[in-house]
Amino acid sequence: MSQTETFTHLQSQVGQEVHVGDWLTVTQEMVNTFADATLDHQWIHVDVDRANAESPFSGPIAHGFLTLSLIPYLTAEVNPDKPRYEGLKMGVNYGVNKVRFPTPVRVGSRVRARVTLQSVEESKGGLQLVSAITVEIEGSAKPGCVAEMVSLLYF
Repeated sequence: MSQTETFTHLQSQVGQEVHVGDWLTVTQEMVNTFADATLDHQWIHVDVDRANAESPFSGPIAHGFLTLSLIPYLTAEVNPDKPRYEGLKMGVNYGVNKVRFPTPVRVGSRVRARVTLQSVEESKGGLQLVSAITVEIEGSAKPGCVAEMVSLLYF
């Protein structure tokens, strides 16, 4: 499928849900590693005993930005060696137009992403996609993250 064919195909999907990912368990090890990488060691994330005793969330929670940073993984294809679009050389994150964290993601929770394609435009060397992404928390009425992500696809 050429870039032109991919563009036409994606235009037909605007406004539709195009991906529902697999569930991923958010572990304390993930939270601790993220805290080390970002130097954000706030107790509500990394001090399990204190979070269990004092937190209004009844235990440690993932950083909001950890949840956001999981989006590329949560939206990846099952087989990363086979690109979603023939001829695709690479896809890159271009930015985020909007981000909100409606409810905290508790450690031990399972999350997954739902993606709705909002727009697709041709850009220099490729395509620009804007997608509404919802990171659901299993068993929760509210999502852990909602984001409007901008991606570039290069062919």
